[in-house]
Amino acid sequence: MNTASPPPIALADAQARLLGLAPALLPERLPVNAALGRYLAEPLLAARTQPAADLSAMDGYALSGDGPWRVIGESAAGHPFDGSVRAGEAVRISTGALMPAGADIVLLQEDALRAADRLELAGDAPVPGRHIRHAGFDFAKGDELMPAGARITPAMVALGLAAGHAELAVHRAPSIAIIDSGDELAANPADCPPHRTPASNGAMLQAMLAQLPCAIRRIGPVADDMEALADALAQAADADIVVTSGGASVGDHDLIRPALEAWGAHIDFWRVAIKPGKPLLVARRGHQLVLGLPGNPVSGYVTAFLFLLPLVRRLAGSACPLPVPARIPSASALAEGGSRMEFLRAHWDGASVTPVSEQDSSALRALSQANALIERPIGAPAVAAHAPVTAYLFGNGGIA
Repeated sequence: MNTASPPPIALADAQARLLGLAPALLPERLPVNAALGRYLAEPLLAARTQPAADLSAMDGYALSGDGPWRVIGESAAGHPFDGSVRAGEAVRISTGALMPAGADIVLLQEDALRAADRLELAGDAPVPGRHIRHAGFDFAKGDELMPAGARITPAMVALGLAAGHAELAVHRAPSIAIIDSGDELAANPADCPPHRTPASNGAMLQAMLAQLPCAIRRIGPVADDMEALADALAQAADADIVVTSGGASVGDHDLIRPALEAWGAHIDFWRVAIKPGKPLLVARRGHQLVLGLPGNPVSGYVTAFLFLLPLVRRLAGSACPLPVPARIPSASALAEGGSRMEFLRAHWDGASVTPVSEQDSSALRALSQANALIERPIGAPAVAAHAPVTAYLFGNGGIA
């Protein structure tokens, strides 16, 4: 096997190359209620006007002309007044009810004094047009409400239905096979001798993907053996994305590259100039994409955040698949950057970020205390305490 190491490529170049291999999957139509979390395959256009007619925004009376007024009926939500209002007349109206024909004023309940069918002003004089939701104030038929590539949120579920759609065109959710490899991995964490370690990376990656639209299956742990790896890859033959954890470096027992090549995959690039996560591997096999992540759990987490999650978002149709950075003050001083772009695990307290005390690529306790990554570019100057740094926040904005 040729173990010559290619020079690492820059993070931005690596991300661009990976996403360039990943056109969005074909669209399908789903009921709006079933489309939560998916990405729109086409712009969401309004099929109706909202509201379709003038509605009252408050409880009170719909009026015409000056008072006092004679109350001639009622307009309730879903039960409009059947008639028109002339000068000196009023209709009792509730929030969301249709404004009667001829009425252009809403007198608030608290400003009204009513005795039988006689209505007088008891507070501030009403202003014509106020407290009325005019037809189309939210949107009009034909308006573009959301662009293609937008992710469907709970509010967008309501928007899609209000816009007159029973179904939406969304991109198919990618299927993902996660392969944990390594002789040292124990499937049962309660039965793990000192020379082994519990297999946790696959579960971690599955949890990171839980909020994205995808179908996941886990394979392994798989031994560092060509036959075992060949069998695992055969099980992943129909997945859109194959993710391997471990075995992508250059050690004697790192067999992912030759196993992939024997499977018929073409290595697109290998090694990225980041810390942690340098031995990242990207390969293709037909329509399938393979992402080889490092075995150290922190390295696997960071590379999944920077590469796997964006890849899944891209295939699922996201218009903006990459994580979005923010400028946040660093609570502590930071040293100069090194020869690789570094991502420091950090804790964000709502005001500033602080690197966690342990930055080793195997330190899971420290990783679990982090909710952000601080980006330190190659050769970056030292940072004084309280100066802004580029950071990525986990949670809904980072993991999903």
